Amino acid sequence: MNRSNSRKKRRSSSNGSDSTDGKSSALEVRFAQAQSDLNPHRQRLVRAILDSADETCFLSSRELAKRYRVDATTILRATQVLGYESFAEFSTDLRQHFVTRMTPYTALKAATREKRSVADHIDHALDKALDNINALKADLDSQRIIELAKLIKRSRRILVVGVDFAASLANCLAYGLLGLGFDAGAPIGGTGNLQHKVEVLTSKDVLVAISFGQCLRDTVEAVLQARKQGVPTFGITDSDTTPIARYCDAHVVASVVSPSFLNSYVAPTAVINAIHVACAHIDPKRALTRLRPTDREYASGPRWYRELKGSNGDSP
Repeated sequence: MNRSNSRKKRRSSSNGSDSTDGKSSALEVRFAQAQSDLNPHRQRLVRAILDSADETCFLSSRELAKRYRVDATTILRATQVLGYESFAEFSTDLRQHFVTRMTPYTALKAATREKRSVADHIDHALDKALDNINALKADLDSQRIIELAKLIKRSRRILVVGVDFAASLANCLAYGLLGLGFDAGAPIGGTGNLQHKVEVLTSKDVLVAISFGQCLRDTVEAVLQARKQGVPTFGITDSDTTPIARYCDAHVVASVVSPSFLNSYVAPTAVINAIHVACAHIDPKRALTRLRPTDREYASGPRWYRELKGSNGDSP
């Protein structure tokens, strides 16, 4: 096999195929497959970069070269042997590799090593959020969202599973679907309650799972149980190689890369907005019929705060 074909094989195997074991990142898979093409010096270089991903994932090729006392050409050639067509592609997988192994502590520790002011850290976080949105806009397959909207329309019940921090995303998706008249819910109350909710699902329902990185066990097990019961499943995750991506019938990828100790949910929130839009416009007549009664409520309903005439907002 020549080197060109070897790179093509590595690209295909790191895109959600069964060559990953659920524990190896896409970059680790490429590295393992490229061992015979890398000389010992470059093997040590790549391993050092991987082992220090918390410090290297945001560095440029020149900064990496300076850190490991090699020239930038050595860095670029090593990434090419791994099958990457550009350093930017390698850098994306390196960040994903870090994300799958990071903890809140390691994320914050990595950020504190950067000599930035508090204002600079804020700007950096916003820049990363914009990067995530731009990546989503460039890579999102709208047809997958449309197919999910069609599935939701014909489903009896929609169960949205998101645990811990992702519970906010699950609630957001379910709440919007409820507003459009769909029987959607995001279970709370622990593992037992989630298991019971999944157990009553049938092939007439759909389960949407939201989890990132290594993925939380409760969410993955909900997907596996649903599959056993013949329930259609859809995932929102941050890589084609996560357990959610590998076990769901279909999925979309939304990056959650952040220099913070928490994931950035800007891109997943945008995916949820896209799902709401698709569900509304897949059958606009239904959506308008459902929303019409709320029109008067928004205009004069008791839910909204309104100043009394002559009131200056002071407490009585």
